[in-house]
Amino acid sequence: MIALEPLRKLYDYNYWARDRQLEACSKLSEEQVLRPMGNSFSSLRDTLAHLLGAEWIWLERFRGRSPQSWPSWLEEIQTTNSIRERWATVEAGMRDYIGSLSDEALGRDLTYLNTQGVSTTYLLWQALFHLSNHQSYHRGQVTTLLRQLGGAPPQIDFSVYCQSPR
Repeated sequence: MIALEPLRKLYDYNYWARDRQLEACSKLSEEQVLRPMGNSFSSLRDTLAHLLGAEWIWLERFRGRSPQSWPSWLEEIQTTNSIRERWATVEAGMRDYIGSLSDEALGRDLTYLNTQGVSTTYLLWQALFHLSNHQSYHRGQVTTLLRQLGGAPPQIDFSVYCQSPR
């Protein structure tokens, strides 16, 4: 099991890396952000929206709810700035949630209905770790898309985070 303090650090890193990528994405034109690229998700916008939506749905699960679909507002956000604004709200909720946890809580079961209506159970620390890992995976795709679109992806390695002033 992962302890609470390293988990909190992992989420601090997650948001640091996200902010650096969103800054790089904001330098692209709207056309570039929306351009179909043939990736896991059609465009850079769709990849970022997936990251945001996934974090939202997991936060809902952590709060004891089981959304059966992605939030309707996800389709409404089309720009990097609107993604950043919505994500600030989700991040605040996630930070509040993680801030309320104890090491003991991390070993408890998290049971929810997934989007197909199937009951699923993980240990809480596993679900939190999964979400962070999921975000890292798709940030790699964002880096590739930024390069393909002519953008300048920032360095977002954990080692860079550890050496960066905050």
